[in-house]
Amino acid sequence: MSKKTLVIGASLKPNRYSNMAIERLVSFQHDVVAFGLRSGTVSGVAIDTELKPYSNIDTVTLYLNPENQKAYYQYIISLHPKRVIFNPGTENPEFYRLLHAANIESEVACTLVLLSTNQY
Repeated sequence: MSKKTLVIGASLKPNRYSNMAIERLVSFQHDVVAFGLRSGTVSGVAIDTELKPYSNIDTVTLYLNPENQKAYYQYIISLHPKRVIFNPGTENPEFYRLLHAANIESEVACTLVLLSTNQY
């Protein structure tokens, strides 16, 4: 079952985990949208450089350090995703509390591992 996923912190660089996550999500046939600092395309997914009011987001997967996440707290909450995945290096207890208060699940995990172990 496809889970529409927003990748925040998307990178055009092939050695970045956000780039690998986009590729893997697409290969697992998930609908993917992406936000990053530079526009471009990864595996057919356009990276947006402006925040958009995406609809029907199931999962937001973060590739931003906790300090850089602060600017996106309200935006992410406004999308009403079912869950937010905090990949390694993005762990943020302050944001977990805000998500919990908005009835949004937070998960500390690696998107790549979840996909490869069929737990996504």
